[in-house]
Amino acid sequence: MDDSAIVRKIVKEDLSREPDIEVVGTAPDPYIARDKIVRLKPDVLILDVEMPRMDGITFLRKLMQYHPMPVVIFSSLTPKGSELAMEALEAGAVDVMAKPGGPLSVGEATVQLAERVRAASKVRFFRKGDSSAVKAKGTVAFKTTQKIVALGASTGGTEALRVVLERMPPSSPGMVIVQHMPPGFTSSLARRLNDLCQIEVREASDGDPVLAGTALIAPGGYHMVLRRSGARYHVSVKDGPLVWHQKPSVDVLFSSVAKAAGSNAVGVLMTGMGADGARGLLEMKEAGAHTIAQDEKSCVVFGMPKEAIRMGAAAEVAPLEEIPERIAEALKEA
Repeated sequence: MDDSAIVRKIVKEDLSREPDIEVVGTAPDPYIARDKIVRLKPDVLILDVEMPRMDGITFLRKLMQYHPMPVVIFSSLTPKGSELAMEALEAGAVDVMAKPGGPLSVGEATVQLAERVRAASKVRFFRKGDSSAVKAKGTVAFKTTQKIVALGASTGGTEALRVVLERMPPSSPGMVIVQHMPPGFTSSLARRLNDLCQIEVREASDGDPVLAGTALIAPGGYHMVLRRSGARYHVSVKDGPLVWHQKPSVDVLFSSVAKAAGSNAVGVLMTGMGADGARGLLEMKEAGAHTIAQDEKSCVVFGMPKEAIRMGAAAEVAPLEEIPERIAEALKEA
């Protein structure tokens, strides 16, 4: 659903060329979309958050209340657009993607959009009131701060990160995080998490130190690696080729944590489509780190953790709501 006729036409034509995707309808505004959703019953909705007659966030909240379904946000990369996209994720959208600057460049982005639609179609969707839906509990206690916690997530990860990070106290070890998101959106994600958490959460910059009580999120469009200088850790933010079609890549981060921190680290691989992070988690385990994979029941998409479990990369498998305690226990034992 998009208010631009040109964008709707290009997206429809390009996605229709994918052999496993059928575009059943388009709509210029939420009211027309509502009627078509009821009539056509699509598996996935692509939604722009800046819409006429009713804003996309209001429409999304109504949709999740009365007709919940997987929604991929396809939004312009403006400060306002990225903030609205974060609101959409909180309202129940499963993924976000930046819309290119002009209608003629939209076609170049539809290959990535098709991948996100495929991932969204596999989402385990939690309805309101579902006992599987997770709420954060009280904070956990840490006795050590001389460690590193590395987390990786993709589809469904923004909510999973909230559940974990909200329970981290100011005394928690330094944390490094990759969440698959496009440029611009990771800064909005960091700001929103920072407002919710006791720890400081921010988008990483090249050379940032990794400190207790701080979580650094890899910026969209760049890889992030952990470095060690003496007893101190810092991150390098760098360009590079896509890994598993992603930049930032969880594998790139986890592999660097294995080398820089070894047994002084805990690695956690959470909900997401594909295999990014599984091999890196195995490297961490082989380097002596404690490794955790999110369990299938609490995952929005059980792809990345499933691959890690299959490879023997996870020392334990845990529901999302138990991951903060499992991290604390692993650090105490270390």
